[in-house]
Amino acid sequence: VQLAESGGGLVQAGGSLRLACGASGSTFSNYVMGWFRQAAGKEREFVATALGGITVYADSVKGRFTLSRDNTKNTVVLQMNSLKPEDTAVYYCAAAERWYSSRNYRNTNEYNNWGQGTQVTVSS
Repeated sequence: VQLAESGGGLVQAGGSLRLACGASGSTFSNYVMGWFRQAAGKEREFVATALGGITVYADSVKGRFTLSRDNTKNTVVLQMNSLKPEDTAVYYCAAAERWYSSRNYRNTNEYNNWGQGTQVTVSS
């Protein structure tokens, strides 16, 4: 599975950005899709994941970010509103080709495909 993110950039605090991730593969609808981010000097952290019809968010972005997926276009989108300087990071799209009920898909080791990342910078 190949993933490619787009849509990062520089925005002022309170602004919005829309990240998109395109995926290869004919069974995209079966993939668990997630977004993670990594700020400078920090570990990669969970942002959001779509498990079939259920979407789960990190507490830090709940109510501000929205993850959606279009299985007809093999695309997942992360709409980010009310951005804060602490949202500054490289954002990564991730895919898991199989779903396991024992996993919550909030951990990097639960995904086996990653995009190259896109930089999001929020100025104060």
